[in-house]
Formats: sequence, structure tokens, C-alpha cells
Amino acid sequence: MAHPLLPKEEVLNRLTKAFRQHGKEGTTITILEAATGMKRNSLYHLFPGGKDEMASAVFDHAAGIMGKHVLRPLQATGDPKSRLIEMCEELHQFYSQGRESCLIAALSLGDPGQVIQQQIKLGVTAWIDMLARVIREAGIPAEAAEERARDAVIAIQGALVVSRALGSEEPFKQLMTRLPDALTRKP
Repeated sequence: MAHPLLPKEEVLNRLTKAFRQHGKEGTTITILEAATGMKRNSLYHLFPGGKDEMASAVFDHAAGIMGKHVLRPLQATGDPKSRLIEMCEELHQFYSQGRESCLIAALSLGDPGQVIQQQIKLGVTAWIDMLARVIREAGIPAEAAEERARDAVIAIQGALVVSRALGSEEPFKQLMTRLPDALTRKP
């Protein structure tokens, strides 16, 4: 069934689901047509750059949601550990308790010179930098804070992969529960 009047946000939500399920390289225009209920011409009308533009728009859309919810506590003021707890709660929601695939992994395969690769790099770098700042505010020395922030993002992405591989939300849930303490623990 075609959905010619879908709001763009709904189109992006449906495209996001398709890219999460199949990855950028595995997602075909046929899959995107089925996911959105739109014909190829309609998709190309919205995204003249084709699948690459759709992937880029999906990343921007997800980054906006992540910024509004997940990164917001990191940009706020107040107790660092409480802000990290809130970030983890928001991540838990953002990734549907660990049931959703990591969008970074799904979109990052391919030519490293692509626009999407640069978007991902900037987004991940900004997230790490924000995390490191909050960890420093918790009294952790700068070098250790930066290392912990990088390790946290690696662990988050890895927990998503492991949760999906095991068909269990538990690995991601456990990490979200333990992460604030681990990030703020004094050396």
C-alpha cells in the first residue's frame, strides 16, 4: 500500500528501521520501497541523491533524536554521575532496551570517503568529547576521562551487537546499569 502523504519524519523512521535491519550496503531500493510503502520515484523525489542521501538523512535524523535526548544530559549542569545515569536511561530508550541494531555500524560500512562516514566520525567524536567533559567534572584526570569516554562508546556499541547476536536485551541492560559507576569511579 502506497503512502504518498506520509510526513517526512515517518518516512525517516521507516528508512531508519530498514537500514538498521539490513545495513547500508544490504539495503536495496526495493527494501526501502517496501519499508516506506512508497514507489521508487517518490523516494527519489524526496531524496534525489538516492540511497546515499537517504542514509545521510537517516543519520541526521537519528543524530537529532540522540542530541535531543541522549546527549542533552551531557550538555546540562549538575551532578556528573546523575547526568551519566540519565544518558544511559535515554540510550536504553533510543535503542529500544537493546533490541535495535547499532545504526552507526549499519551505516558505516562502505567507502570511508563517503559523506556518511564523515557525519558518523563527527557525531561519534562529539559524543566522546561530551562524555569526557562530564567524566572530568566527576574528578577524573583529563587523560583517563578521554580514555574512559572512548571505551564507553566502544562498550555501548559492542553491547548492542552482543545483545542482538544473543537475542537478549540483557548485555545492553547490564552495561547501561553499570556504566555511570564505572565512568566516575576514582582511580
